[in-house]
Amino acid sequence: MAVPTSVGAAVEAASARYPLAKGFRPSYGTAGFRALAELLDSTMFRCGIMMAARAIKASAITGICITASHNPAPDNGVKLVEPSGEMLCQEWETYANDLANAQTDSDLIAQVASLLAREGIAAPGGGIVMIAHDTRPSGPHLAEAAAAGVRCLGVEPQMCGLLTTPQLHWMVMSRNRGQPWAEADYCAALAGAYQQLVAGTQPLGQTLYMDCANGVGAPKMAALAQQLAGAGLAVDLRNTGEGVLNGGCGSDFLQKDRQLPANYADVPAGARCCAVDGDSDRLMYFTPLADTPGKALLFDGDRIACLSAMLLRDLISALPPGAGDVSVGIIQTAYANGAASAYIRDNLGCAVEVTPTGVKYLHEAAHHYDCGVYFEANGHGTVLFVKDFLARLEQLAGESRAAADLLALSVVINQAVGDALSGILLVEAALRRRAWGLDQWAALYTDLPSRQLKVTVADRTVITTTDAETRCASPAGLQAAIDAAVAPVPRGRAFVRPSGTEDVVRVYAEADSQEAADALAGAVAKLVHAQAGGVGPAP
Repeated sequence: MAVPTSVGAAVEAASARYPLAKGFRPSYGTAGFRALAELLDSTMFRCGIMMAARAIKASAITGICITASHNPAPDNGVKLVEPSGEMLCQEWETYANDLANAQTDSDLIAQVASLLAREGIAAPGGGIVMIAHDTRPSGPHLAEAAAAGVRCLGVEPQMCGLLTTPQLHWMVMSRNRGQPWAEADYCAALAGAYQQLVAGTQPLGQTLYMDCANGVGAPKMAALAQQLAGAGLAVDLRNTGEGVLNGGCGSDFLQKDRQLPANYADVPAGARCCAVDGDSDRLMYFTPLADTPGKALLFDGDRIACLSAMLLRDLISALPPGAGDVSVGIIQTAYANGAASAYIRDNLGCAVEVTPTGVKYLHEAAHHYDCGVYFEANGHGTVLFVKDFLARLEQLAGESRAAADLLALSVVINQAVGDALSGILLVEAALRRRAWGLDQWAALYTDLPSRQLKVTVADRTVITTTDAETRCASPAGLQAAIDAAVAPVPRGRAFVRPSGTEDVVRVYAEADSQEAADALAGAVAKLVHAQAGGVGPAP
């Protein structure tokens, strides 16, 4: 199938304004494309073409969010939204790579023709692509580049301006379901469901100090907080835009450095604090440590998953017999702390499923259960409810408070994608229903000390993995060497995996002491450097 003449002419004319940067080879990672913002004009333009095709194919609305999430401020990127509100289906990732790497206008037109032919898209036109961006200065320009690509297929780009990534996902999902979908509807839905969940409970009685990473979470949480007036949740917003995006603050900074973010020197030890990242899809709770000034005790995604599962278990156990059996699964990656995995297995009685790293894999696996809980250790995750279970709850809601609360929980926690703002309401409701402070949450288990390193290599593809990235398949002999390094270490565990975006190999190690974890990570990093073509001096 040849590309329609009008489409070819439109692509050629618009592409001249958004040329591929010389030598740039974009690669679709676990959550889209990311690079220095100055390189991304062509990538955004071509993603616009593809998401327009996706909208035509599905006869539905799709979405594009211009963001680089937790990356430094000079970067940018794109996250692509399915009509369901979920991340781009994996089958279309190849199209994204092919379009993004077309070297000339004629190559690009040929790739567009191939996409249309393979998907049976005969004529352009119809559909809407919703486009949003975060607070990065490059956002509006790159959003316009995406819009130019959308127009090439005769599809309408709807410019949504400044949104968190999860808000755009929620809006696309809701709009395609024929439900209220504006940003104000998002705030009203979350706030109303939160009030249902905490009805009859006492406020925690402390201010929640929120680190907004100098990103889009600041104005969006301020708007949500207005809807929560009178619900007993007081939020003190910090790092609201006066500093550098993700600079010395935000959830990623906390997880990696375990230090208090900027502007927290006056927050008392033991105070309830949380942090989001630049596009507000990751959430980390923390508190300042009294005995180690400047350091923080973290409540990461593993702990949020455990708290979520406990809330689900409490509510499901209170359902009437007519609810039937309810399956609950917790989805983890190899990065989940071994102590958290043991607590889930031994105390919660939930099924545990391990997937490769990347939220797209966890999200898919969560659909295997009536209630699927997934949170990566970095704080990105959600709780999914399958339609059949929601239908059962609807039938029981009039007679069962537990059923009504479970329905409210399905609204509080974003069903489309991981959402830090909705995650805050989930955590606050779970703590409040148990009348717990951070001490009780921390006492569930003690994290095993861990260390993450990365080894620069000439070609990361020489490392391949199996068993959800917990075992190294190649090069030959590397896994046996890792096993030998792990064997003498009490409670030792280690694995390696290639990065999805750069030529580095990531190393993770756990042990019963921080010194042992550090030593094990270093030993495994040296093995990787020696056997996988390490660049530069050995770690």
